[in-house]
Amino acid sequence: MDKIGYPVLTEKTIRLLERNQYSFDVDVRSDKTEIKKWIESFFDVRIRGMNSHRLPRKKKRMGAVTGYTVRYKRMIVTLKLGYSIPLFSSK
Repeated sequence: MDKIGYPVLTEKTIRLLERNQYSFDVDVRSDKTEIKKWIESFFDVRIRGMNSHRLPRKKKRMGAVTGYTVRYKRMIVTLKLGYSIPLFSSK
């Protein structure tokens, strides 16, 4: 579970929810099979397909020191018909 970051909610990912696709930020070192097994077991869903891409690094400056933000990978998960992932708790 340490390799899965959090679900991404942007304008594009909200449009993808209509097509039963969910986006997650994950660790760069994780691969598709690890993420697929984890999502299927944790959310009790079946996955039809997965796409991934690495986002570009962003330069960060704090005083005289210049560095980069933490790298991560974005996974777009397509679920089979009839399955869904609750993104918000109903409490």
